[in-house]
Amino acid sequence: MRLKFDEVGYWTEIKIEIVKKYAKAYSEILARKFYHVYIDAFAGAGRHKSRKTGDWIAGSPMTVLKTSPPFKEYYFIDNNKTKIDELQRLVGNRPDVHIILGDCNQKLISDVFPKVRYEDFKRGLLLIDPYGIHVKWQVMEMAGQMKSIDVFINFPVADMNRNVFWRNTENVDHRDIERMNAFWGDSSWRQVAYSTERNLFGWEMKTDNETVAQAFKMRLHEKAGFKYVSEPIPMRNSVGAIVYYLFFASQQKVADDIIKDIFDKYRERDR
Repeated sequence: MRLKFDEVGYWTEIKIEIVKKYAKAYSEILARKFYHVYIDAFAGAGRHKSRKTGDWIAGSPMTVLKTSPPFKEYYFIDNNKTKIDELQRLVGNRPDVHIILGDCNQKLISDVFPKVRYEDFKRGLLLIDPYGIHVKWQVMEMAGQMKSIDVFINFPVADMNRNVFWRNTENVDHRDIERMNAFWGDSSWRQVAYSTERNLFGWEMKTDNETVAQAFKMRLHEKAGFKYVSEPIPMRNSVGAIVYYLFFASQQKVADDIIKDIFDKYRERDR
């Protein structure tokens, strides 16, 4: 199958910059004391094309591979073989890089997380950056309970609004409901996404994106067990609509302070 490279916009480039800056700060601190690894759950092909200029843009895997000091190991996961083959070609033969073909929801739990245990003095930085509601709550909850992982999470409100948060909820495809339940961990998102009022047609009234994002922030803290969950940064498309929120969660205050400083530099930047 011929590989079609992703075309990305301004805010994807910003996201990669954010991950790059935090990865450097993280590695500088952790390299002194711990065996630290980087994990990319939706690694892709390793490079993208700029929608605006057509230029090549390094994706998160190739960007983080240049981090100094380097991570001890890197785990790149994707379920698209064509993209994995291209990423392997770009990376080459490196013993510190593990490129894994498969569903990250399974591979993280079975193959990667057991290698990043707190009691083994291992630490990990995890990027969960899907294009839609494709990661399961079990993964995020386990990352929080392990106490050894910092995580960036793409909270894909565009997919949620397009396929799940309809005014007439009876018409939502049951498969999209199942995806949302799996992402959230249960069906309690319904109480967040809709108010108790109904409009003239008898349809449930939707709440706004910010309300849903704040509820998810609280869930990461209270249910997944992350001690610190930063205020998410909204990522927008070319017309200013929020496509997703970028979350960051950690067990360490120093990590929260670092990401707050990074997020604040980009939060109000013009497109």
